[in-house]
Amino acid sequence: MSTTTDVPYRLEFSVEVPGSPERVWQAVATARGMSAWFLPTEMEEREGGTLHFSMGPEMGSDGRVTGWDPPRRIAYEEDWAALMGKDPDALSPLTSEFLVEARSGGTCVVRVTSSGFGTGAAWESEWWEDMGSSWRPFFDNLRLYLAHFPGQEATQLEAAAVHPGDAGALWSTLRDALGLGEEGATVEVRGATGTVERVGERQALVRLTAPVPGMLSVFTYGEGNGTALAGVRAYLFSADAADHVRREQPAWQAWLQELSVPA
Repeated sequence: MSTTTDVPYRLEFSVEVPGSPERVWQAVATARGMSAWFLPTEMEEREGGTLHFSMGPEMGSDGRVTGWDPPRRIAYEEDWAALMGKDPDALSPLTSEFLVEARSGGTCVVRVTSSGFGTGAAWESEWWEDMGSSWRPFFDNLRLYLAHFPGQEATQLEAAAVHPGDAGALWSTLRDALGLGEEGATVEVRGATGTVERVGERQALVRLTAPVPGMLSVFTYGEGNGTALAGVRAYLFSADAADHVRREQPAWQAWLQELSVPA
Protein backbone atom coordinates (compact mmCIF):
# COMPACT_ATOMS: atom_id res chain seq x y z
CA MET A 1 0.00 0.00 0.00
CA SER A 2 1.51 3.29 -1.04
CA THR A 3 1.55 6.40 1.11
CA THR A 4 -0.29 9.46 -0.17
CA THR A 5 2.20 12.29 -0.52
CA ASP A 6 -0.16 15.21 -0.14
CA VAL A 7 1.63 17.75 2.10
CA PRO A 8 3.09 20.53 -0.07
CA TYR A 9 6.49 22.02 0.69
CA ARG A 10 7.69 25.12 -1.12
CA LEU A 11 10.70 27.40 -0.87
CA GLU A 12 10.76 30.58 -2.95
CA PHE A 13 13.15 33.52 -3.08
CA SER A 14 14.96 35.79 -5.53
CA VAL A 15 18.42 37.33 -5.81
CA GLU A 16 19.72 40.18 -7.97
CA VAL A 17 23.07 39.46 -9.60
CA PRO A 18 25.38 41.31 -12.00
CA GLY A 19 25.64 40.18 -15.61
CA SER A 20 23.67 39.66 -18.80
CA PRO A 21 21.05 36.88 -19.03
CA GLU A 22 23.52 34.83 -21.09
CA ARG A 23 26.25 35.22 -18.45
CA VAL A 24 23.86 34.39 -15.61
CA TRP A 25 22.52 31.39 -17.54
CA GLN A 26 26.05 30.03 -17.85
CA ALA A 27 26.34 30.21 -14.05
CA VAL A 28 23.01 28.57 -13.16
CA ALA A 29 22.45 26.11 -16.01
CA THR A 30 25.82 24.49 -16.82
CA ALA A 31 27.95 22.01 -14.91
CA ARG A 32 30.96 24.33 -15.04
CA GLY A 33 28.92 27.28 -13.78
CA MET A 34 27.09 25.44 -10.98
CA SER A 35 30.36 23.91 -9.77
CA ALA A 36 31.82 27.42 -9.40
CA TRP A 37 29.41 28.56 -6.66
CA PHE A 38 27.32 25.54 -5.61
CA LEU A 39 28.28 21.85 -5.35
CA PRO A 40 30.44 19.87 -7.78
CA THR A 41 27.95 19.26 -10.58
CA GLU A 42 27.64 16.89 -13.52
CA MET A 43 24.91 17.77 -16.00
CA GLU A 44 23.75 16.88 -19.49
CA GLU A 45 22.80 20.39 -20.53
CA ARG A 46 19.49 19.72 -22.26
CA GLU A 47 15.89 18.86 -21.39
CA GLY A 48 15.80 15.26 -20.19
CA GLY A 49 19.50 15.30 -19.35
CA THR A 50 20.88 13.62 -16.25
CA LEU A 51 22.10 15.62 -13.26
CA HIS A 52 24.29 14.81 -10.26
CA PHE A 53 25.29 17.04 -7.32
CA SER A 54 28.21 15.75 -5.26
CA MET A 55 27.73 16.26 -1.51
CA GLY A 56 30.92 14.61 -0.29
CA PRO A 57 32.65 11.25 -0.47
CA GLU A 58 30.21 8.68 -1.86
CA MET A 59 27.26 11.00 -1.24
CA GLY A 60 25.25 12.89 -3.80
CA SER A 61 21.90 13.70 -5.33
CA ASP A 62 20.77 12.41 -8.71
CA GLY A 63 18.15 13.99 -10.93
CA ARG A 64 17.22 15.09 -14.41
CA VAL A 65 16.59 18.33 -16.28
CA THR A 66 12.85 18.82 -16.82
CA GLY A 67 12.82 22.32 -18.31
CA TRP A 68 15.35 24.00 -20.61
CA ASP A 69 14.76 27.42 -22.18
CA PRO A 70 18.11 29.29 -22.54
CA PRO A 71 18.79 31.87 -21.24
CA ARG A 72 15.52 32.21 -19.34
CA ARG A 73 14.48 29.06 -17.50
CA ILE A 74 15.93 25.80 -16.21
CA ALA A 75 14.02 23.28 -14.10
CA TYR A 76 15.18 19.98 -12.67
CA GLU A 77 14.01 17.32 -10.27
CA GLU A 78 15.97 15.27 -7.75
CA ASP A 79 15.11 11.95 -6.16
CA TRP A 80 14.17 13.28 -2.71
CA ALA A 81 13.21 9.83 -1.39
CA ALA A 82 16.57 8.31 -2.33
CA LEU A 83 18.43 11.30 -0.92
CA MET A 84 16.67 10.92 2.44
CA GLY A 85 16.78 7.12 2.50
CA LYS A 86 12.99 6.88 2.49
CA ASP A 87 10.44 4.74 0.69
CA PRO A 88 9.91 6.02 -2.89
CA ASP A 89 6.16 6.27 -2.27
CA ALA A 90 6.65 8.57 0.72
CA LEU A 91 8.14 11.55 -1.09
CA SER A 92 7.68 13.09 -4.50
CA PRO A 93 10.70 14.27 -6.53
CA LEU A 94 12.21 17.53 -5.29
CA THR A 95 11.62 20.05 -8.08
CA SER A 96 13.65 23.23 -8.54
CA GLU A 97 13.19 26.05 -11.06
CA PHE A 98 15.44 29.01 -11.88
CA LEU A 99 14.01 31.95 -13.82
CA VAL A 100 16.44 34.59 -15.14
CA GLU A 101 14.95 38.05 -15.73
CA ALA A 102 17.00 40.91 -17.20
CA ARG A 103 16.99 44.26 -15.40
CA SER A 104 18.24 47.63 -16.57
CA GLY A 105 21.78 48.53 -15.56
CA GLY A 106 23.38 45.21 -16.44
CA THR A 107 21.86 43.02 -13.76
CA CYS A 108 19.43 40.11 -13.64
CA VAL A 109 17.02 38.79 -11.06
CA VAL A 110 17.17 35.05 -10.50
CA ARG A 111 13.92 33.68 -9.09
CA VAL A 112 14.31 30.31 -7.40
CA THR A 113 11.51 27.94 -6.47
CA SER A 114 11.91 24.50 -4.94
CA SER A 115 8.93 22.31 -4.13
CA GLY A 116 7.87 18.78 -3.28
CA PHE A 117 5.21 16.69 -1.60
CA GLY A 118 5.60 14.50 1.47
CA THR A 119 3.65 12.70 4.15
CA GLY A 120 3.85 15.50 6.71
CA ALA A 121 6.27 13.76 9.08
CA ALA A 122 8.03 16.05 11.58
CA TRP A 123 11.46 15.31 10.09
CA GLU A 124 10.26 16.54 6.69
CA SER A 125 9.36 19.98 8.06
CA GLU A 126 12.72 20.18 9.83
CA TRP A 127 14.57 19.07 6.70
CA TRP A 128 12.73 21.63 4.59
CA GLU A 129 13.54 24.43 7.04
CA ASP A 130 17.18 23.33 7.11
CA MET A 131 17.23 23.30 3.33
CA GLY A 132 16.13 26.92 3.23
CA SER A 133 18.78 28.10 5.70
CA SER A 134 21.54 26.05 4.09
CA TRP A 135 20.60 26.73 0.45
CA ARG A 136 20.16 30.50 0.45
CA PRO A 137 23.79 31.33 1.35
CA PHE A 138 24.88 29.65 -1.89
CA PHE A 139 23.20 32.52 -3.74
CA ASP A 140 25.57 34.96 -2.04
CA ASN A 141 28.25 32.78 -3.64
CA LEU A 142 26.49 33.18 -6.99
CA ARG A 143 26.39 36.98 -6.68
CA LEU A 144 30.07 37.11 -5.72
CA TYR A 145 31.05 34.70 -8.50
CA LEU A 146 29.29 36.78 -11.16
CA ALA A 147 30.77 40.02 -9.78
CA HIS A 148 34.40 38.88 -9.62
CA PHE A 149 34.93 35.55 -11.43
CA PRO A 150 32.29 35.28 -14.20
CA GLY A 151 32.80 32.41 -16.60
CA GLN A 152 35.82 31.05 -14.74
CA GLU A 153 36.18 27.40 -13.78
CA ALA A 154 36.51 26.64 -10.07
CA THR A 155 38.62 24.15 -8.20
CA GLN A 156 36.87 23.28 -4.94
CA LEU A 157 38.38 22.64 -1.52
CA GLU A 158 36.17 21.11 1.13
CA ALA A 159 36.84 20.03 4.71
CA ALA A 160 34.62 19.38 7.74
CA ALA A 161 34.73 17.98 11.26
CA VAL A 162 32.08 17.01 13.80
CA HIS A 163 32.30 18.19 17.42
CA PRO A 164 30.13 17.64 20.50
CA GLY A 165 27.78 20.50 21.40
CA ASP A 166 25.48 22.80 19.48
CA ALA A 167 26.03 24.65 16.21
CA GLY A 168 25.83 28.12 17.79
CA ALA A 169 28.68 27.51 20.24
CA LEU A 170 30.73 25.83 17.53
CA TRP A 171 30.17 28.82 15.24
CA SER A 172 31.42 31.25 17.89
CA THR A 173 34.54 29.13 18.33
CA LEU A 174 35.12 28.83 14.58
CA ARG A 175 34.59 32.50 13.89
CA ASP A 176 36.91 33.58 16.71
CA ALA A 177 39.59 31.06 15.73
CA LEU A 178 39.64 32.35 12.16
CA GLY A 179 39.51 36.00 13.22
CA LEU A 180 36.51 36.75 11.02
CA GLY A 181 35.47 40.37 11.43
CA GLU A 182 32.40 42.24 10.31
CA GLU A 183 31.28 42.56 6.71
CA GLY A 184 33.81 44.61 4.75
CA ALA A 185 36.72 43.76 7.05
CA THR A 186 40.06 42.69 5.61
CA VAL A 187 41.09 39.39 7.16
CA GLU A 188 43.86 36.81 7.12
CA VAL A 189 42.45 33.29 7.32
CA ARG A 190 45.09 30.64 7.88
CA GLY A 191 47.59 32.32 5.60
CA ALA A 192 45.09 33.55 3.00
CA THR A 193 44.05 37.19 2.75
CA GLY A 194 40.63 38.44 1.74
CA THR A 195 37.56 40.52 2.52
CA VAL A 196 34.53 39.45 4.55
CA GLU A 197 31.62 39.76 2.10
CA ARG A 198 28.79 38.42 4.24
CA VAL A 199 28.17 37.23 7.79
CA GLY A 200 24.97 35.31 8.41
CA GLU A 201 23.61 32.99 11.04
CA ARG A 202 26.36 30.43 11.58
CA GLN A 203 28.01 31.12 8.22
CA ALA A 204 30.30 33.65 6.56
CA LEU A 205 31.60 34.29 3.06
CA VAL A 206 35.09 35.65 2.36
CA ARG A 207 36.40 36.81 -1.03
CA LEU A 208 39.99 35.60 -1.20
CA THR A 209 42.66 37.66 -2.94
CA ALA A 210 45.93 35.84 -2.11
CA PRO A 211 47.69 33.49 -2.48
CA VAL A 212 44.89 32.14 -4.73
CA PRO A 213 41.85 34.25 -5.71
CA GLY A 214 38.45 32.81 -4.91
CA MET A 215 35.64 32.50 -2.39
CA LEU A 216 35.68 30.83 1.03
CA SER A 217 32.47 29.75 2.75
CA VAL A 218 32.73 28.94 6.47
CA PHE A 219 29.77 27.39 8.31
CA THR A 220 28.43 25.21 11.10
CA TYR A 221 25.19 23.30 11.47
CA GLY A 222 23.63 20.89 13.91
CA GLU A 223 24.03 17.19 13.19
CA GLY A 224 21.59 16.05 15.90
CA ASN A 225 22.45 13.73 18.79
CA GLY A 226 24.28 16.53 20.58
CA THR A 227 26.85 17.13 17.84
CA ALA A 228 27.52 19.85 15.26
CA LEU A 229 29.59 20.09 12.09
CA ALA A 230 32.14 22.79 11.27
CA GLY A 231 32.99 23.09 7.61
CA VAL A 232 34.74 25.14 4.95
CA ARG A 233 34.20 25.13 1.20
CA ALA A 234 36.46 27.17 -1.07
CA TYR A 235 36.04 27.92 -4.78
CA LEU A 236 39.44 28.82 -6.22
CA PHE A 237 40.10 30.44 -9.60
CA SER A 238 43.65 30.12 -10.91
CA ALA A 239 45.86 27.77 -12.89
CA ASP A 240 47.65 26.58 -9.74
CA ALA A 241 44.48 26.11 -7.66
CA ALA A 242 44.67 22.31 -7.85
CA ASP A 243 48.16 22.30 -6.33
CA HIS A 244 46.96 24.66 -3.61
CA VAL A 245 44.03 22.36 -2.78
CA ARG A 246 46.27 19.27 -2.60
CA ARG A 247 48.46 21.06 -0.09
CA GLU A 248 45.83 22.93 1.92
CA GLN A 249 42.88 20.52 2.14
CA PRO A 250 44.58 18.11 4.60
CA ALA A 251 45.77 21.10 6.64
CA TRP A 252 42.24 22.52 6.82
CA GLN A 253 40.89 19.10 7.78
CA ALA A 254 43.39 18.74 10.63
CA TRP A 255 42.77 22.31 11.81
CA LEU A 256 38.99 21.80 11.94
CA GLN A 257 39.37 18.52 13.84
CA GLU A 258 41.61 20.20 16.42
CA LEU A 259 39.20 23.07 17.16
CA SER A 260 38.72 23.36 20.90
CA VAL A 261 35.06 23.97 21.73
CA PRO A 262 34.33 25.12 25.30
CA ALA A 263 32.19 22.63 27.23
